Amino acid sequence: MRPRERRESSEQDLFRSRLDQIIDMKHALVKLARTIDWGFLEQTFGAVYTDKPGQPPLPTRLMTGLAILKHTYDLSDEALCDRWVENPYFQYFCGEEFFQHALVFDRSSLTRWRQRMGQEKLKALLQESLAVATRTDAMRPSDLARVVIDTTVQPKAVMFPTDAKLLNRARERLVRLTKKLGVSLRQSYARVGKLALIKHQRYAHAHQFKRANRSLRKLKTYLGRVIRDIERRIVGNEDLREAFVRPLFLAGRVLEQERHQRGRKVYSLHAPEVECIGKGKAHRPYEFGVKVSVATTVKHSAGGQFVTHAAALPGNPYDGHTLGTVIPQMQALIGNILDRCITDAGYRGHNAPLDHKFKVYTAGQKRRVTPQIKREFKRRAAIEPVIGHLKEHHRMGRNYLSHASGDAINAVLAAAGYNFRRLLAWLRLLLLRILIAFSLTTQLKPV
Repeated sequence: MRPRERRESSEQDLFRSRLDQIIDMKHALVKLARTIDWGFLEQTFGAVYTDKPGQPPLPTRLMTGLAILKHTYDLSDEALCDRWVENPYFQYFCGEEFFQHALVFDRSSLTRWRQRMGQEKLKALLQESLAVATRTDAMRPSDLARVVIDTTVQPKAVMFPTDAKLLNRARERLVRLTKKLGVSLRQSYARVGKLALIKHQRYAHAHQFKRANRSLRKLKTYLGRVIRDIERRIVGNEDLREAFVRPLFLAGRVLEQERHQRGRKVYSLHAPEVECIGKGKAHRPYEFGVKVSVATTVKHSAGGQFVTHAAALPGNPYDGHTLGTVIPQMQALIGNILDRCITDAGYRGHNAPLDHKFKVYTAGQKRRVTPQIKREFKRRAAIEPVIGHLKEHHRMGRNYLSHASGDAINAVLAAAGYNFRRLLAWLRLLLLRILIAFSLTTQLKPV
């Protein structure tokens, strides 16, 4: 069933006050709510629904507004629910006409809505943020023709992985699942497994690596015994075999993987899609998450530096080999032909499409570099503080959304939240300019 969309009316209520009568209609959030094309978002997100009978979903403006507010103000789902109840501006932005004293949605509705929309549909929020920027003169459409592209790491909410911790955690998860399903084990190794992990950590800290390796072998032995015990007890029981197939597969990978092996490894049991990525940072040699491509405008627009594209890149590809997919996606998103792409030296040997092969300029390039392009190379580093803001203030610094789809969704929503935050600052500045101009005219008016 399709959602019942809300439309603004002038209805009055004897026992409740209208929000437009108790809030400042010149507030930046109010002006942003009036500038966003909610009809475009309703049409885009409404495509995932059908006309089949059932309970109608929540209104699109409510769920879209919550997604924007969450990543604009760096709020968790729980904090967003708390803020929404007590903030009339949040409620007005989400389409409410009267102040609500209780939540009109459930916290889990946010998760289900994100999963239902997916990365492709949520790109409409990033697209709309750029459209609002052009409508409010925060950015000119011509600014989108020249972009700076770079990659960063979006870390996952996982602890730093070590072989000993992974082995012990895999055993604990299997033992916990057997207790839940009523499967009796010969031995759980709960006490001696924890003791072996503590000894390994102490020996490794003291650089007593022979003793540490001995404790590591014990942990491998305990995990292997539990795996074999479970496999013997679920033979012939299809229901149990189906419940244990994924945990046993992950535990087997953890047991068999070596320290220096090539190819994919398991770094987290609750998020096996996590990858180990090294970006050459002295303070953080390795990060565990997914690589993300970020693009911003070369020109510093009137409203600031806007993000024009953001996408997760699973598999840790070489930076230069990402342009083959990033450039077509960016052109489809902004509806403009890219005239020039500025990148760092990590994009040498790129695989950009043929019609853009000579429009990509990498740092250190000498041929085909005009004085204007040299000046634009000085703007390449402007993307670094944008990435810093995405991580620090818009939830890209630690991704709490599950699965690979959560990585892709969080990257797009973080970019949209960053753009909407820039728009709020721009609308406040416009209002301040109007107030200053009005005060000057009243002062200069003859008495």
